[in-house]
Amino acid sequence: MIDLPTDLPADIVPLSWLLGVWEGTGVIAYEAEGTSFRGEFAHRVSFSHDGGDFVNYAASAWLLGEAGGRTSLVAETGYWRLARPAEAADAGPGLLPASVVRSSPRTVDDVEMLRGAEGGFELEVAIVHSDGISELYLGQVRGPRIDLATDAVVRPASAKAYTAATRMYGYVDGHLLWAWDIAALGGELASHASARLARAE
Repeated sequence: MIDLPTDLPADIVPLSWLLGVWEGTGVIAYEAEGTSFRGEFAHRVSFSHDGGDFVNYAASAWLLGEAGGRTSLVAETGYWRLARPAEAADAGPGLLPASVVRSSPRTVDDVEMLRGAEGGFELEVAIVHSDGISELYLGQVRGPRIDLATDAVVRPASAKAYTAATRMYGYVDGHLLWAWDIAALGGELASHASARLARAE
């Protein structure tokens, strides 16, 4: 059973089942031109909100070695939000304030109007990796399942080749299941990592 907060902004209700800290382990298996790797990793993911119309995201992963050793792999931070047209009552870009003041917060009925014909809500997810790579994912949340695919990947000259990705998240039997496919190091889009995470106490 999912215990959902009752004081959430309407915009993040479709993502509310993600909220909390999740921990567990997963497997990495990726092959590309001249590269082949298999291993196990520990993963910690946090989804939180601060009253805005988005969900804060943070994740860290460590490669698990023999005798309980851990080697840091990557840290990520980002923001998840429902896709919707920009309004005059939205702040930005940058630090620009909204040009009009919203008379009242958006309601569940306002958000429900964003639901697509297939029953889901379109998503925009921005994630930045600790190695400088930035991803913009577009996708959809349908109940307790999220499917994402990169619309853009930006990387600094110091980062290794990485061109596209997909991610899937699902809530199954009280756990957050997660899978990540990537196109990197000259390879095509292929399975990369997956994990099974439980809510941290």
